[in-house]
Amino acid sequence: MLEIVYPTGVIVAGVDEVGRGPLVGDVVTAAVILDPARPIIGLNDSKALSDNKRQRLAPLIREQALAWAIGRCSPAEIDELNILHATMLAMSRAVSALSMQPGFVFIDGNRCPNLAMPCQAVVKGDSRVAEISAASILAKVVRDQDMIALDARYPEYGFAKHKGYPTKAHLAALAEHGVLKEYRHSFKPVASALALTGGVIRS
Repeated sequence: MLEIVYPTGVIVAGVDEVGRGPLVGDVVTAAVILDPARPIIGLNDSKALSDNKRQRLAPLIREQALAWAIGRCSPAEIDELNILHATMLAMSRAVSALSMQPGFVFIDGNRCPNLAMPCQAVVKGDSRVAEISAASILAKVVRDQDMIALDARYPEYGFAKHKGYPTKAHLAALAEHGVLKEYRHSFKPVASALALTGGVIRS
């Protein structure tokens, strides 16, 4: 596995995404620059943490980081660009939105977006690089909040429970209740549901 070497004398950010696999909602990214003088205990891959731990850590990250920002790509952008390119765009948006620009960026995964500064992709970076761990937590909390808000509008789909992922219950709800505009229409289960209804989008 590639060694992680922090460059000296530059500000370092970490970036991660949440929401590549779901059928609905934005792909959400976060960029975080941690403060070496204020370490945050308990950072890890957001998927390895309980919801309670993420909810406890997220405000600490927002409060103690030197800078943080959220980036997004909408379902319409995902349909236009495809999920990979939309994720890369959302990552670059998060970095651009930081209140201070880093000199180097660690990206979770195996490829880097087009950035104005050097970056390194780190496989399993969300459990190996603290800045990426912090970014994964912020992105996860924000996207989960998106799904809870969507659930409040359309409780029959169960978004608060499955968070938009194609579970058996979600696919059954999609078949029964139809396609919302918040869905990613290019994703196969959604495209199939649209074909059955003649392309009808539920308001």
